[in-house]
Amino acid sequence: MIAGALERLKPLRVSSVIETEPWGRTDQPLFLNAVAEIETDLNPDDLLRRLLDVERGLGRTRGEKWGPRTIDLDLLLYGDQEVSSGALEVPHPRLRERRFVLEGLAELCPDAPVPGLGRTVRQLLGDAP
Repeated sequence: MIAGALERLKPLRVSSVIETEPWGRTDQPLFLNAVAEIETDLNPDDLLRRLLDVERGLGRTRGEKWGPRTIDLDLLLYGDQEVSSGALEVPHPRLRERRFVLEGLAELCPDAPVPGLGRTVRQLLGDAP
C-alpha cells in the first residue's frame, strides 16, 4: 500500500519504512510507516482532501477508530505554517508522541523547525518516548 500511495503522490523524498507495534488498538498486525516530502500547490485543506482521496482509491474504509486499515495518510507539516480548522490541525497534534513519525521526519529534515513548538524535528525526536 505504501508503494501505491507514493505512486499517486509522487514525492520528492521518502524516508525508510519503519515497522512498529500498532498504536491505539494493539491487537492487530504491525504497522509499516514512512514519511514522504511532497511539493504541492494545494492549500492544506485541499491537500488533506487529496490524501483522503488517495486512501479511498487504495481501498481504505473508515470503521473502528485505531482499528486495522489498508493505509493511513497524515499531513504532518505544511512548511512553516500552523493550521487549525475543523478537519485539520498542522503540525499533526500527536507528532511529538509518535517516535516512528519523528524518526522518518528526522531522516528527511532533522533541522526543520516545527511550527508552534519552538523545537526542531531532531530536538523533538530527542524528547520522544
